[in-house]
Amino acid sequence: MEMKGLIIQGIGFLGTILFFLSFQCKSNKKLFRVQFVSYLCYTGHLILLGAVTGGISYVLNTVRSFCLGSKNKHLKGIPACCIICVLQLVALYFTWDGPISILPVAANIASTIGGYTYNARTIRLAGMLINSPLWIVYDILVGSWAGILDEVVSEASMILSIVRFGWKNLDTVEE
Repeated sequence: MEMKGLIIQGIGFLGTILFFLSFQCKSNKKLFRVQFVSYLCYTGHLILLGAVTGGISYVLNTVRSFCLGSKNKHLKGIPACCIICVLQLVALYFTWDGPISILPVAANIASTIGGYTYNARTIRLAGMLINSPLWIVYDILVGSWAGILDEVVSEASMILSIVRFGWKNLDTVEE
């Protein structure tokens, strides 16, 4: 692999490390803030790979994490959730590259809805059962080795957080 490819994958691997660390934050606010930086890394990574739908979806994930980690009640409300989901669909329309484009958008809509419940258990379930599986398929198709690792590590991290904090303890709503 040439140097440019290594740098592109390296940017993605930095996002992987940060995303893994995010699920070790018990506070949802901290989780969303660490994910914000992780998403910035992934945005650059995917755009550089030419995976535009995925890259734009991560821009919207960055906005979502900013909103969810904010102190502003309007950014943390249901209308903001709906706007972000609609923006995902708009991004899908403008970046359409065939059925592959549906994968990151569907994954991110599920994670957005899960995040806006502010329930730690729901956030992890949306990640483990919908978001990560769809992103793994997308990452394989676009050649994002860091993305594949990110999703596998994220699955492990979510399971670890369930073991660490306890399933019952994660059934709380925290804004």
